[in-house]
Amino acid sequence: MKVEQILHSKGVDVFAVNESDTVRSAIDVLGEKNIGAVVVKAGNGQVAGILSERDVVRQLRQEGPALFEKPVTACMTADPFTCSRQTSVNDLMVEMTNKRVRHMPVVEDGTLVGLVSIGDVVKRKIEEAEREAAELKDYISS
Repeated sequence: MKVEQILHSKGVDVFAVNESDTVRSAIDVLGEKNIGAVVVKAGNGQVAGILSERDVVRQLRQEGPALFEKPVTACMTADPFTCSRQTSVNDLMVEMTNKRVRHMPVVEDGTLVGLVSIGDVVKRKIEEAEREAAELKDYISS
């Protein structure tokens, strides 16, 4: 299974903010959309970083409420790890686990084409295991 199949079933909509947006506005997007991370886009539209709830909490601990009015670049993860639509889900799972990331932008030719979360990966792996178990059950009972 490839990342492309995850995107096909979940959709390719990605919530993003600009580098110049404030942390407060990014937090608003996270809360309004009930998501754990947003992609941060550079002025040229390419991926500049990713901002997660975890990034905000860690920086908030150090800077306090003054963080809210700073640009998202103050606490985003710059140059995030990315994958392509052709990345296998197994490889993606290994990379996300090894790099300890929960969200990975899907980028091709410098263009953002989607975002996958560890939850998306786990869901697909469970579906795959259930399908294989059902096929084995059918095979044995035939």
